[in-house]
Amino acid sequence: MNILELIYPKTCGMCENISKSYLCNKCKLKLRRILKLNTTQYKDTYFNLHTYLFKYEGGIRDKLLKYKFRDYSYLYKFFSEIIINNCNLKNNYDIILPVPIHRKRKQKRGYNQSELIAKEVAKNTNIEYSNKVLIKIVDTVPQSTLNQSQRMENVLGIYEVINSQNINQKRILLIDDIYTTGSTVNECSKILKQNGARTIDVLTIAKD
Repeated sequence: MNILELIYPKTCGMCENISKSYLCNKCKLKLRRILKLNTTQYKDTYFNLHTYLFKYEGGIRDKLLKYKFRDYSYLYKFFSEIIINNCNLKNNYDIILPVPIHRKRKQKRGYNQSELIAKEVAKNTNIEYSNKVLIKIVDTVPQSTLNQSQRMENVLGIYEVINSQNINQKRILLIDDIYTTGSTVNECSKILKQNGARTIDVLTIAKD
């Protein structure tokens, strides 16, 4: 145990009790009962596969809302640990990218929730990580406030790829927190494909 852990001991992201890891054994058993780990292959999207671990409901929904909107940024360790323990990612991808948020929203929130998870997963799977490839250039209204058709329109033309040489012919894992209609990740995947990506798969914590 290092000095930081003595001052700020690890706590389970689910029950918030002090634990040896960010997911205690008791909560691990509880989450195992609701774990879906569902992978769906798509033919009418720019990404190939979508994998999610939970349905967007109950305790997981509560944790994601706290993580995304209520400054519970430390929960990225909790979500990352679940991904690392349940998803076989090594050797399947060349690079991990987070779904970006606009710089204004990041300044207001203080962090990009998908970026924190993506970086931690990459570090623990020895997969290259970058938040300097896919960027959001338009500060749109939140997708959560829109219906399905509005969501599709809201994402058009709002993403851009820079440093495209970093994704040329690479197998990309795109990480986001919640999948609802798929409009956001599909638009991101379209831009990545147009800039030379070989394949794109999507991974989210939950699906609504």
